[in-house]
Amino acid sequence: MTILRVQGTANLLIAGLAPCDRELLEPHLVTVELKFRQRLESANTKVDRVHFIDRGLASVIATGGGRRQQAEVAVVGREGMTGVSVILGVGRSPHEVLMQTEGRARAIPAAVLHLLLGKSNSLMKSLLRYVHVASVQTAHTALANAQGRIEERLARWLLMAHDRFDTDDLPITHEFLSVMLGVRRAGVTLALHRLDSVGLISTARGSITVLDRQGLQERANGLYGVPELEFERLFRAHPSEPEPP
Repeated sequence: MTILRVQGTANLLIAGLAPCDRELLEPHLVTVELKFRQRLESANTKVDRVHFIDRGLASVIATGGGRRQQAEVAVVGREGMTGVSVILGVGRSPHEVLMQTEGRARAIPAAVLHLLLGKSNSLMKSLLRYVHVASVQTAHTALANAQGRIEERLARWLLMAHDRFDTDDLPITHEFLSVMLGVRRAGVTLALHRLDSVGLISTARGSITVLDRQGLQERANGLYGVPELEFERLFRAHPSEPEPP
């Protein structure tokens, strides 16, 4: 399964829109460079800009206990966008969105996007379908956290990151994976060593290289693939055709 791995392709959500909706949206998009650890959304704060990511990886992070407790609940890359609360008419979220690598996006003021959604019912429907895909990913993250062993969850996460890069070398550290998976660093290191020892990945300081994607999918033990297939069904099979109600 290599649904999102399209070499040299920019944002797949924009590419999957109907031509009339791309023409409506694109004049308002501004290309912005995104820095490592840049915060794109803060918890419980009005969203000012929505980002359609062309390159890089962002985490959607749930926080609790006065920010003492944090866990990644979703990832966003070139398949998607930030600011799903804007699409839903809420305008803010209890989650934060943080860039985990450097990247690039096309940004639009949230107020402008809100106006465009009022002008185009088909654009609204398309972006709501993305919200659906994002919610499926969040649900499967909960499933993985509840039922998956560390090694299975790690394999799933590496596949999701691999989907969103044009290279097999992922700029990811053990410490970062520990925080994102919500487990002790020692557990992540041991799981990485197991995947390395059977030739699925190789590790170096500050990076992980995917060597055997099919093997990682087998190690994920069914925890990877459902959100990716939903994206394929809704945006890649017949991108210009609206999903029936």
